[in-house]
Amino acid sequence: LVQPVTPDLLVSPSSQNGDLGSECPEDRGNWTGRLDFLLSCIGYCVGLGNVWRFPYRAYTNGGGAFLVPYFIMLAICGIPIFFMELSLGQFSSLGPLAVWKISPLFKGVGMGTILIVSLVAIYYNMIIAYVLFYLFASLTSDLPWQHCGNWWNTDLCLDHHIIKAGNTTFPVNITNTVSPSEEYWSRYVLHIQGSSGIGDPGRIRWNLCLCLLLSWTIVYLCILKGVKSSGKVVYFTATFPYLILVMLLIRGVTLEGAWKGIQFYLTPQFDHLLSSKVWIEAALQIFYSLGVGFGGLLTFASYNTFHQNIYRDTFIVTLGNAITSILAGFAIFSVLGYMSQELGVPVNQVAKAGPGLAFVVYPQAMTMLPLSPFWSFLFFFMLLTLGLDSQFAFMETIVTAVTDEFPYYLRPKKALFSAVICIALFLMGLILTTEGGMYWLVLLDDYSAGFGVMVVVITTCLVVTRVYGMKRFCRDIHMMLGFKPGPYFRSCWMVLSPATMMALLMYNIVKYQPSEYGSYRFPAWAEVLGILMGVLSCLMIPVGMVMAVLQEEGTLWEVGVQQASRPAMDWGPSLEENRTGMYVASLAGSQSPKPLMVHMRKYGGITSYENTAIEVDREIEEEEAESMM
Repeated sequence: LVQPVTPDLLVSPSSQNGDLGSECPEDRGNWTGRLDFLLSCIGYCVGLGNVWRFPYRAYTNGGGAFLVPYFIMLAICGIPIFFMELSLGQFSSLGPLAVWKISPLFKGVGMGTILIVSLVAIYYNMIIAYVLFYLFASLTSDLPWQHCGNWWNTDLCLDHHIIKAGNTTFPVNITNTVSPSEEYWSRYVLHIQGSSGIGDPGRIRWNLCLCLLLSWTIVYLCILKGVKSSGKVVYFTATFPYLILVMLLIRGVTLEGAWKGIQFYLTPQFDHLLSSKVWIEAALQIFYSLGVGFGGLLTFASYNTFHQNIYRDTFIVTLGNAITSILAGFAIFSVLGYMSQELGVPVNQVAKAGPGLAFVVYPQAMTMLPLSPFWSFLFFFMLLTLGLDSQFAFMETIVTAVTDEFPYYLRPKKALFSAVICIALFLMGLILTTEGGMYWLVLLDDYSAGFGVMVVVITTCLVVTRVYGMKRFCRDIHMMLGFKPGPYFRSCWMVLSPATMMALLMYNIVKYQPSEYGSYRFPAWAEVLGILMGVLSCLMIPVGMVMAVLQEEGTLWEVGVQQASRPAMDWGPSLEENRTGMYVASLAGSQSPKPLMVHMRKYGGITSYENTAIEVDREIEEEEAESMM
């Protein structure tokens, strides 16, 4: 006898009958432990920016006074958008592309997100490769950037020990000299003297190339089995940095002159609060530190169980991220205070941000400490673990997004597909390992995730609250968590968050400054290329709209646009037992528009969420009655 085949459209996502239904969502995977999701989010948010961007931003924007706009912007932008992304991912159990079943007309937002994350993943792993290079270089009794006299040093190189000795017979002009750590970074690691600019990349630095290959190999092995493997790795990569950070903090505050650096870091200058720039800087720090708009939060939440308490997790991660940034500032500036005292220069002359802090200033400070290789190894191992779990999130976002689009072809071959993605991004990142690779890295860093991410977040906010509907979104959260978001979240989603993001976007456009690296100014064609990188992710939105409308039948506006903006028929919780209220009608074989009690009897009778489901149905009936009057 031939078994009857259920048509594809009638196979529910959790159906156990039929080959297609059995693959989804069981084969998609879930977190295997209670803390997997929480630690993955902490590891994703707490990254390199907490160490090398926040402390510098704080001291240049009012010191301790910067914390006022920082926490206000966290409340207005950070927490609400963070919770929105987690809610979308957990409710639908879908990645950044497939989640746009919520409104297929805007699927281009997901396409733009994937493009941004791919570009970021290319250069972010190159930074991890630099960290690996320094990590291996620290495995020695004498750090290679400790003294001058090496083949890569120039006549401008000045050893800090000479300054400290103070017994030279000639006056030392520090402003016209270069530290050994700076020459080690630029002339040995990067070998940037072999390139005349971004148009002349020069030769591949094979030691950097091997470090990049190693970093991609580590990332692949950790995401090999999806969240089942990366969810276990983060137990180490998300927690160990805190141990090292505390060790560096204790060592830092016990150094002579440490208080000078901490005072420089936190002395409040409240007059700065009258400047709009300080508030914009606070919002930017929150925006990029939490990683909203990159799809990582949505992806991680999509592997949760349907009733996971993401409301609690939101506050744990966002506040934990803020506290970590502040602690990192103490660890960094206490050492910089000691360094400024040793060199006899003000703190502001040694304080830097970004790669300059991680690969020049802090390594130089390490050479001034006893057991300098040990402290150097700890510092770079901390940076490695901070960077890796952020990279896990980027890769998981890309892989999940594409496999959710083609689940029956790619999901059984997820390990192979992940390998293909890693190899492709490694090959595209080879230009970053050349002598002029730093110029390309700066270009990618400045443009790949600039205004594109802001456009993605603003569009997501507007679509969820205005196209899909605030009332319906809150009802979905009610079904999932057992309570509705309060006035704070609703007011932020409707007005405050998108308005603040639009102000950020306008500020970035009005205050646009061409890229630069040290004294090098990028040529016009490089600037145009960078702008195109940013604009391309935004162009994905209208491209997605055109594709969605063309797939609909009928006239352009009345049928095409309106139909494409409505949620897809299979939008909702992925598991049948979680589909209650209005979502039951979209299940395979459902005839009644409100078969709630039949559904609950089929799946175990009375459940802990029965009252919630009944309330949702009652609200729908009341709305329908009001609309008919």
